Amino acid sequence: MTNSLKLVFLYLLTFGLSQAVSAIDLSLGDFEEHRYDIPISTEGAKRVPLGRVATNLIIYGQSGNQTHRGYLSKPADKETQSGLIVIHEWWGLNEDVHAMNNQLAALGYTALAVDLYNGVTATEPADAFELSTHLSNNEDQALANLKTAYDYLMNEVGVSKVGVIGWCLGGKWSLRTALMLPKDIDATVIYYGSLVKDESKLSKLDMPIIGFVGTKDTRLYKEFMEFEETLKALNKDASIHYYEGAKHAFANASGLLYQEAAAEDSWEKTVNFLQAHLD
Repeated sequence: MTNSLKLVFLYLLTFGLSQAVSAIDLSLGDFEEHRYDIPISTEGAKRVPLGRVATNLIIYGQSGNQTHRGYLSKPADKETQSGLIVIHEWWGLNEDVHAMNNQLAALGYTALAVDLYNGVTATEPADAFELSTHLSNNEDQALANLKTAYDYLMNEVGVSKVGVIGWCLGGKWSLRTALMLPKDIDATVIYYGSLVKDESKLSKLDMPIIGFVGTKDTRLYKEFMEFEETLKALNKDASIHYYEGAKHAFANASGLLYQEAAAEDSWEKTVNFLQAHLD
C-alpha cells in the first residue's frame, strides 16, 4: 500500500464513514479535483531552503474592519531589494505554505504569505470550498487585503520590486493582484488558477508572467491555452508551461495530488523566472 493510500485509509478511520458519504454528496463546483483530497504535507513543502531565513508572524495592514495577519520570511544574512506576495492554496495559510514561503525567502526575497481567510484554515474539502466561495463572493475585500500586502512590502520593508505567486486558489488571486496593480507588480507567477479572459483588462498588464497547468486539469487546461493565445495577441511577455499527464494541484504544498516531476520542473522554472525579473 502506498503512503498516499495509507493516509487516505487513516483519514477515513479518523473522520468516519459518514464523512466519506458527505464527500460523495458534496458539490465542489470548480474544485471537483479536490473531492477526496486532504491537506497533508507534499514533497514540495519539504524542500530544504537554500539558506537561513528569519521568520515572523506579522500584521501587515488593515482594510475596513479587518486586520490582516501573515507570515513574513526573509534571508537571515542579508538585506533584500525585492519582495514577494505569496498566496496560499484553498486550504488556507497553513504550515505547508509557511514552508514554501521560507523556500522563496531563501532565494533572496522578503516573502509575505498573506492570509485571505482571516486566520481560518481548512482540513476537509467541504470547509475549504466554503472558505474559497466566501472569498470569491467578497472580491473587493480580498483585493484590499492584497493591496495592503503590496503596500507593506513597499513602504514598511522598503523593497524596490514586488512579485506575486500563488497556487490553485492562490493562482487565481495572483493574476487578480497583477490586474489590480498592472504597473506596479514586477513579476507574476500563476499555478493552475482560474483566469480572466477579458482582453481589455489583460491589455493593461505590464509585467512578465509565467503560468503552469497540467494537461489533465479538466477545467483549466483549455482555459490556460486560451489565456496564452490572448496574451500573445496582446504582445505580452508571457510563458505558459503545460505538463503532460499532470492533474490539478500537482505542485501544491498540501494535498494528495502532488506529482513530483511536474512540481520540480515548474519550481525550477519559477526560480529562474524570479531571478530574471526580481534580482
